[in-house]
Amino acid sequence: MKKLWNTSMIYLILALAGGVFYREFSKFHGYTGRTTLAYVHTHLLVLGMFLFLLTILFASQKPELLHNKLFQRFFVLHNIALPFMVIMMLVRGVLQVLEAQLTSAANAMISGFAGIAHILITISMVMYLLALKKTFVVNEK
Repeated sequence: MKKLWNTSMIYLILALAGGVFYREFSKFHGYTGRTTLAYVHTHLLVLGMFLFLLTILFASQKPELLHNKLFQRFFVLHNIALPFMVIMMLVRGVLQVLEAQLTSAANAMISGFAGIAHILITISMVMYLLALKKTFVVNEK
């Protein structure tokens, strides 16, 4: 449980830092449009902090969830995929604020990495739901 709590707190701190960075970086550069940076804060809060707080509630009801191999794999994959996705959002957002001219190859590369990160997040979320199902849903026949 302590590991889940600490993970949740880390994502809260990162989410707050992401929100401040978006506001201050945009303001410093005089950029008033919407950028990908605006979504970093929300992604970290929901997929980071809130998800692990919710998991604490689930684990308090059924502690065996934490020992489920699928849950343990989810935990590792999710904590790789979410920071990877957020880094790609930061890269895209900073380039938008700086109004950098990208080659089509560079643009495709950033989009490709972001796509891979989203695929990994999707896989981790499926693993999470399957771990919850295995822990909470009684086999009905």
